[in-house]
Amino acid sequence: MSNSSSITQFLLLPFADTRELQLLHFWLFLGIYLAALLGNGLIITTIACDQHLHTPMYFFLLNLSLLDLGSISTTVPKSMANSLWDSRAISYTGCAAQVFHVCFFFGAEYSLLTVMSYDRYIAICKPLHYGTLLGSRACVHMAVSAWAGGFLNGLIHTANTFSLPLCKGNALDQFFCEIPQILKLSCSDTYLREIWLLVVSVLVLFGCFLFIILSYVQIFRAVLRIPSEHGRHKAFSTCLPHLAVVSLFIITVMFAYLKPPSISSSSMDLVVSVLYSVVPPAVNPLIYSMRNQELKDALWKLIS
Repeated sequence: MSNSSSITQFLLLPFADTRELQLLHFWLFLGIYLAALLGNGLIITTIACDQHLHTPMYFFLLNLSLLDLGSISTTVPKSMANSLWDSRAISYTGCAAQVFHVCFFFGAEYSLLTVMSYDRYIAICKPLHYGTLLGSRACVHMAVSAWAGGFLNGLIHTANTFSLPLCKGNALDQFFCEIPQILKLSCSDTYLREIWLLVVSVLVLFGCFLFIILSYVQIFRAVLRIPSEHGRHKAFSTCLPHLAVVSLFIITVMFAYLKPPSISSSSMDLVVSVLYSVVPPAVNPLIYSMRNQELKDALWKLIS
């Protein structure tokens, strides 16, 4: 293939070669996908219907569940369809759309997790200023900023990646369209432009990560000074789920992109990509519902 204009489709990496394993992959991903839809859907419905949960923390949690639904719906259904129909193909336009939505939802989710750490910091370290600093207008502005930041992230990366000439085939060593795999097909030195853009994105993510860590250092210092055991337990019950979600997201992404080449292989990359793109949206509702008694009570009230 001489350039990207002659590419009409890409070939994704299959999970298995035999028909039995392909069907096993389909049913496994279907179960995970339905669990993610059910868990995030219940959280969204519960928060929307229960007036007691109309607070900044649950408003941000509702947005997180929406992003999780979008994130897992970007990659999993196409992978399931390919396994079911014994196919590897994804159209050029479909691949571009997948890259955009992956960058969009991941960027927006990480921005929102940073905002949520700020919310917990104000709630625990500066409770008297909580209503002033996190009023309804401020919460909407922060949520819109997270979504807009994700949209801009997706737009820039997609436009930059698919403006590169591609001449090294059309096979991707990943089960969805991932930017590093597409860059391997580039035949021009202009791919360095995208590399620099990825480096800038990593620096921004590291800045957000540092902000989250500093926020939680202050939060834990404040929590340990709370005299009553009930007060400490209530504070931890709202902070630990968020910290667990942040840790799961960051650790899996960092391992995916920073692991040494000596342990890199197609099967390893496949497993790691599942860990950071499929597992978090499915387990996030479970993490929040297990630790948050207020959310569990509202959920049980809704169900019963």
